[in-house]
Amino acid sequence: MSNRDLLIEIGTEELPPKALLPLSEAFRDCFAAELQKAALSHGDIEVFATPRRLALIVHALPDQQADRTLEKWGPAVQSAFAADGTPSKAADGFARGCGVTVAELQQKSDGKIVKLLYVSKQVGEQTAKLIPDMVRAALAALPIPKRMRWGSSRDEFVRPVHWAVLLFGSDVIRTTILGVESGNATRGHRFHHPAAITLTSAADYSSSLQEPGRVIASFADRRDEVQRQVEAEGRKYNARAVIEEALLDEVTSLVEWPVALTGNFDQNFLAVPQEALISAMKGHQKCFHLLDANHNILPNFITLSNLVSRDPAQVIAGNEKVIRPRLADAAFFFSQDKKHKLEERNEKLKNVVFQQELGSVYDKAQRVKALAVAMATSLNANKAYVERAAELCKCDLATNMVYEFAELQGIMGYHYALHDGEAKEVALALNEQYMPRFAGDELPTTTTGMILAIAERLDTITGLFGIGQPPTGSKDPFALRRAALGALRIIIEKQLPLDLTVCVDAAINSFTTLPKAEGLKKAVLDFVFERLRALYADQGVGADVFLAVDAVRPASPLLFDARIKAVSHFAKLPAAQALAAANKRVSNILQKSEVTAGTSVNTALLQDDAEKALNSELESLLAIVNPLLASHRYTEALAVMAGLQPQVDAFFDKVMVNADDVALRQNRLALLKALRQLFLRVADISLLQNV
Repeated sequence: MSNRDLLIEIGTEELPPKALLPLSEAFRDCFAAELQKAALSHGDIEVFATPRRLALIVHALPDQQADRTLEKWGPAVQSAFAADGTPSKAADGFARGCGVTVAELQQKSDGKIVKLLYVSKQVGEQTAKLIPDMVRAALAALPIPKRMRWGSSRDEFVRPVHWAVLLFGSDVIRTTILGVESGNATRGHRFHHPAAITLTSAADYSSSLQEPGRVIASFADRRDEVQRQVEAEGRKYNARAVIEEALLDEVTSLVEWPVALTGNFDQNFLAVPQEALISAMKGHQKCFHLLDANHNILPNFITLSNLVSRDPAQVIAGNEKVIRPRLADAAFFFSQDKKHKLEERNEKLKNVVFQQELGSVYDKAQRVKALAVAMATSLNANKAYVERAAELCKCDLATNMVYEFAELQGIMGYHYALHDGEAKEVALALNEQYMPRFAGDELPTTTTGMILAIAERLDTITGLFGIGQPPTGSKDPFALRRAALGALRIIIEKQLPLDLTVCVDAAINSFTTLPKAEGLKKAVLDFVFERLRALYADQGVGADVFLAVDAVRPASPLLFDARIKAVSHFAKLPAAQALAAANKRVSNILQKSEVTAGTSVNTALLQDDAEKALNSELESLLAIVNPLLASHRYTEALAVMAGLQPQVDAFFDKVMVNADDVALRQNRLALLKALRQLFLRVADISLLQNV
């Protein structure tokens, strides 16, 4: 059986740029799933995507499915034949359904009982006959939220389809795909080479499109070329072109033959905060900006043309003409906004709904202020700064600039606060309240910003849980998971000794009423601490280590983190396995015991040398461990506790805990309880499994 490469290309009108890469990857995955269903082995699947096409090359695809042996199980032999060996109706019916006689059936055990079995051989189908339906199924399975129709056709796709290529080796597979007849003719660049390009094999695809077609079909190759050209343009100006991944992907999705060009804008626009200029250039015009050696923006932008122009100056002039009004808008908004102080905009926020049941944005800001001031008190932070920042925290939402460029919330608050003469830390906090904005993003640098960011998130989480709108498995419209993780990152990475139980209490008390107030505190704390599981999993911490610490759940995320590190270290010690097993055994004994263990051990009742030794070692260790635990040096404390292993092992080897004498039994249970309580001051190590 020979193997060939299969080329599939769907030519369309311009595809949505932000959806292009996900669509191409989904096409690959969906077609791979169809190959798996058909039991067709294959080599690598190469992906191609441009604004006008989705394409795949499946390497080393066999000409035919492998022959398969099919087994069909029938009734149990015991019920398939009468006492004289005559086939029953069940046996006859099964045989007829298989198209054979009862005598041709096999008898075989299915692992439990012996049954009738029909074994047949299915000859593999020719791959070329299977491909059309597989392509149609893969296209139908693509994650397209809204499909469109075109012309009089009933076919639906993300954009109208104009051509299709199905080439298996050098053979054309003729069929109808989304209303067009498949063939071996692709099309090049819309302007540079609009004529059809005939392909003789899949191997010719990429090179034929590049020359003469003037199309770089590989998304990855085209992306690299865009980046190379943009960086080269930046070097011409002794500057660094700032290339964000999302913008790079979007621009790559807009061009088939990229040509980077650099334009200019009036230097007077540099008086506008550079974030606003960048937002206007990036968001509206898909341009890259340039920074000098001091990280200041230059009056230039880099745009990507989708063709090689005979007169590049005209293309640049056209882009300059288009970008100028957007920058002028930003300059106008900035000048108008500065005419009013930030605090004057609070009144407008009373008419902006945050959430129907939770009131206005103004109401939210007032709750955040109350919570933030309470947190500032516990952290000995500057309450005046925190209170002022909280009063202004949402004011920039009522400015013209943020209304037009929503992504500048917080950033413009910082600039307007500085213009109003607010303290630098207060101004910084207005932007830092939104940090981290995404996974891995930078954290606030000021204490005021840290407090404001945590308070803002806890208010949102508490409020939405309080009205019965927690996130579900598939929906999290208010990004509560991200909010919780952001708050935890700030507390842990910035070493803030905050008690979350106190913070959540304060957050709940800042609301006048919450319909789901019963059990709210526990629900919020469970939700927040559960976010740590994924955070630690990403760091390579085992689930059992997380569960061991979560079982005792310290109220401070900072101490939670310290215990995670301590238990992770302890789990690697030689004594860990024995002590984890011993703790589990102790836990089971205490749970099953009919006698309630006391809290102190009566040394006069200690009889066995092993129990005396364990008690003596416990008392000795407490003198060392107590100061370590008091100063939260959990790693050192557990390392000391690991020294108990010999005494614990000897105790379980030589001492009968459930003695007939109730007083003796009570005393031994108290000793075990003391041992258990000592470890529980750090974590429940009985839950450790991977040690």
